[in-house]
Amino acid sequence: MAQDALVIEAAAIAGLQGRIGAPFARTVEAVLAIQGRVVVMGMGKSGHVGRKIAATLASTGTPAMFVHPGEASHGDLGMITEQDLVLAISNSGESQEMEVLLPVLKRLGTPLVAMTGNPQSTMARYADIWLDSAVEKEACPLNLAPTASTIAQMALGDALAVALLDARGFRAEDFARSHPGGALGRKLLTHVSDVMRSGNAVPRVAPDAGFSALMREMSAKGLGAAAIVDADDHVLGIFTDGDLRRLVEQGKDLRNTVAADVMHTNPKTIGVDALAVDAADMMESHRITGVLVLDAEGRLCGAISSNDLMRAKVI
Repeated sequence: MAQDALVIEAAAIAGLQGRIGAPFARTVEAVLAIQGRVVVMGMGKSGHVGRKIAATLASTGTPAMFVHPGEASHGDLGMITEQDLVLAISNSGESQEMEVLLPVLKRLGTPLVAMTGNPQSTMARYADIWLDSAVEKEACPLNLAPTASTIAQMALGDALAVALLDARGFRAEDFARSHPGGALGRKLLTHVSDVMRSGNAVPRVAPDAGFSALMREMSAKGLGAAAIVDADDHVLGIFTDGDLRRLVEQGKDLRNTVAADVMHTNPKTIGVDALAVDAADMMESHRITGVLVLDAEGRLCGAISSNDLMRAKVI
């Protein structure tokens, strides 16, 4: 029975593909044209689906909200304006609670899109656009409980949200702005400037600094590296813990060396306005644990390590 239910519901979704045509395109155009929000309405299981569709639309760039038809007839209809568009959902298209509202919505001048399986229903006849969500049968063996029909409604709502997302040029960065508490939000909203070390916390020495001064600076700042900069804070090179280990292994006498003798030039740097996730990608691709941060004039203004990124939960 479980396998049969999945087969029936999969067939219900597959059956929608041939119905993505002119009415669907008109719906997308109508939503893009409104100045207000998409108001999703539905009773019972269709109402539960409607709440999800409204949430999906809102999180993908289309302002939307759910209004319960029963509450609408007792005052909540005041939430809907002529600048909005109503997406009414009902498999039969004969929801009594919706029927009461249809004449009022018409007088208000609010565009109405009906998502229903019955083109002859009251809701479809009142609608400006009818979206066909009909299914051959429910997955329920009694053919009563809304199962395949609600799956079809959900899928059609997702298709609408995706089409609108693409039409608006909605990007991952836009999605992150409506999900600031999630992992994606942290990755796409956190900039290098938000998590970097700055000011005196950034280890730096002049090129003529002695080796002991270079070591003291590295130890004091705890980054595992120090930048070698000129008088204007332009980066000349970098010296890291790894460089120190390699020099010791070579048996090099470091007592009389200066920073310019042991630094390596052209270190990896990143702009202060870059995303923190870009710094993480740079570290991963070059197998390093820290990056120097430059301001718009190319001067050293910060440093960021993999530990800083982990603390900020970017990685």
